[in-house]
Amino acid sequence: MGRLHGPMERSTMHHTHSAVTAVRLSAAIAFALMLAPAVAAAQQPAATAPMGFFVTSRGMGDGANLGGLAGADKHCQTLAQAAGGGNRTWRAYLSQTAFQTTPQVNARDRIGNGPWFNARGEIIATNVAELHGDFQHDRNAIRKPSALDENGEIVNGVGDMPNQHDILTGSDSHGRALIGRPAATTCENWTSNGAGYAIVGHHDRLGGTTTSWNAAHGSNGCSQANLASTGGAGLFYCFAAD
Repeated sequence: MGRLHGPMERSTMHHTHSAVTAVRLSAAIAFALMLAPAVAAAQQPAATAPMGFFVTSRGMGDGANLGGLAGADKHCQTLAQAAGGGNRTWRAYLSQTAFQTTPQVNARDRIGNGPWFNARGEIIATNVAELHGDFQHDRNAIRKPSALDENGEIVNGVGDMPNQHDILTGSDSHGRALIGRPAATTCENWTSNGAGYAIVGHHDRLGGTTTSWNAAHGSNGCSQANLASTGGAGLFYCFAAD
């Protein structure tokens, strides 16, 4: 036969059970409070890296006459502003060829230090050396799926109509101006819409004998029609320099 508990024993057992329950409840509350910041953080949307790179969604409409480096920089700034990125300092990825009193300017030296992300927050390159493969070839992410315009849209490449993968750079594969006359590599330092040539890259890494993003071949000329004849539209790369 089971043992019967007296009133005092029942009272003691009740208080003991209540104390255990209170301790467990306090522990549960403490644990919940400890987890609360982590849960709240997990529920917050992931921070998006600010855009620091894009291919211009449109050229300036006058072939390779961009108004020089200053005009090209202004175009980058205008497009970025319209896309919500105007609080940064934007530079066109273009070189300037030395000639007479005009100094040499290298595209790689005017775009800041990185890192650069596209409009979707995807990393393009962490620094200038990685961008240009100074130590390891082809480390950047400039390819058709990620070399987006300022609105986060894909830029036409090989297989699209029209193909617009020729991107003006006036640079060698390391982002430096080439030696020679400006008319042969930079369409008179980005002031000509007629005679001359410009070095272009392929943002999609397709077509021709090279897959270079910044030094694929020379253009057929400097006019809008010349640029279009080889798959271009007067587009260029823009980087945030700050």
